[in-house]
Amino acid sequence: MTTFEKTPGWLDWYADPSRPAFRVPDGAVDAHCHVFGPGARFPYSPERKYTPCDASKDQLRALHDRLGFARNVVVQATCHGADNSAMLDALEASGGLARGVATVRPGIADAELQRLHEAGVRGVRFNFVKRLVDAAPRQDLMDVARRIAPYGWHVVVYFEAADLAGLREFLLSIPAPLVVDHMGRPDVTKDPHGPEFEAFLSFLRARPDVWCKVTCPERLTVGGPPALDGERHAYRDVVPFARRVVEEFPDRVLWGTDWPHPNLTGHMPDDGLLVDFIPHIAPTPALRRGLLVDNPMRLYWPDAD
Repeated sequence: MTTFEKTPGWLDWYADPSRPAFRVPDGAVDAHCHVFGPGARFPYSPERKYTPCDASKDQLRALHDRLGFARNVVVQATCHGADNSAMLDALEASGGLARGVATVRPGIADAELQRLHEAGVRGVRFNFVKRLVDAAPRQDLMDVARRIAPYGWHVVVYFEAADLAGLREFLLSIPAPLVVDHMGRPDVTKDPHGPEFEAFLSFLRARPDVWCKVTCPERLTVGGPPALDGERHAYRDVVPFARRVVEEFPDRVLWGTDWPHPNLTGHMPDDGLLVDFIPHIAPTPALRRGLLVDNPMRLYWPDAD
């Protein structure tokens, strides 16, 4: 049996989260979460840039039961490379209540794409964050996008705000719907009405099929306060950015926990208090229902009753 030693300084996920004060709507979807291993069953990739603690599908299910989420979308974690086995195992165990976002290579066989689709995969992720992955050639990414388009999948893109200008033309040329992770990682010390975030909103306006996850305030915040010690109004510096996106694009936004929060260094949030962030960025019941139920159902379960 292969064993793994965690990256020094690794922060484990919060083991006993609070019950949120905010009750999510019936049928709510956690549209961005991960599973790690367990490494003994699903070994981490030799190419990984970090080694996490284990975070299994059963532990993810227990978290969702506590927070009130009915469905989820499991995004392939970079520590597993292009081996989607742990993610697929989570989909199989969900009874149709989970969808997946995979990592695939350009040479993937048609039969493997079909297998992923039948298992519940509905997207691929292109990661442009250099500290997490080595950048793939753009032609390879475009080849993947063309291969997955006939299945009706989308492309999840993850980048830093400072890199958007250099990526914009390429991203908008991708022949599939786009879903931007974590609001394009804005610098929240800047003005939410300033030129950098306006450039991001302009990117969202450029095509009607560009979606945005208003996720990871714990990753973006500078001034906090963190979602810890009963704080139910956390990450106030992130709120104006997320609320702008939710209010301008109410039918193209998604929310997720990002559990088990890979690569955090400052603190590990209490996921129950993280859920209490939602009403601060989606202040009306209609916005919350779109964010948590209607939008993710339209993107991931379009044929559900």
